[in-house]
Amino acid sequence: MIDFKEKYGPWAMVAGASEGLGAAFAEELAKRGLNLILIARRREKLELLAIKLRKEYSVEINCYPLDLSDYQETKSVILKADFNIGLLVYNAAYAPISYFEGISEEDLSKIVDVNIKTPLLLTKMLSAKMIEKGRGGIVLMSSLAGTQGSPKIATYAASKAFNMILAEGLWHELKKYGIDVLASCAGAVRTPGYKNAQDEKDAPGTMDAEAVAHNTLNALGKGPITVPGFTNKMVRFLMGRILPRKLAIAIMHKNTKNLS
Repeated sequence: MIDFKEKYGPWAMVAGASEGLGAAFAEELAKRGLNLILIARRREKLELLAIKLRKEYSVEINCYPLDLSDYQETKSVILKADFNIGLLVYNAAYAPISYFEGISEEDLSKIVDVNIKTPLLLTKMLSAKMIEKGRGGIVLMSSLAGTQGSPKIATYAASKAFNMILAEGLWHELKKYGIDVLASCAGAVRTPGYKNAQDEKDAPGTMDAEAVAHNTLNALGKGPITVPGFTNKMVRFLMGRILPRKLAIAIMHKNTKNLS
């Protein structure tokens, strides 16, 4: 824990922190002694989480209710606050569920803004300071959905593929500056959003948010990609290495067609 704080502290930023996996990352980081900058749209949820974590872990926490589809506003707030940020965890995602013909241009644009543009530009901005310090970490949440085409969430899945490939390249580029970059390719995670979208029982390999956050942070510094959970590791190997691409896409559709 001490080594983690020295490597990635004193402040960590969690984007998409109001509940679910983002809140789990915030708690795991607080447990490791890092002060927190929490960003999400819903002020009340952020502040309730901050009260809980301050009480339990005695860390400093600042909350910023921001819409991460607006990068310029996000950038302006972060620059004015001027925190010494040693770790970025970008967990925010926009994931409308529909076949492509049913998704509006507005929603498609928002997927790009939240899932690609803002994490890309936040990584650019924050890594510049990390390069100066010679240490730091960046965690981009990807998904097993991004390892092949995923009908009914096709654009979301493509955005997660972008983050995975970005992390792999930056892992190699930035390690010479002491910066660890990691994409976490999670399977299904028990979050409020997942429960609302899932009509049937949990998909194979579904994990609790706390386990995903813990496993992901433990993998930071050990390579460019992590897949939390043994079942999910096997699924990624099977879908990406063994099965024909057409079959992998069809199998994914069986798991996504009942989402709503």
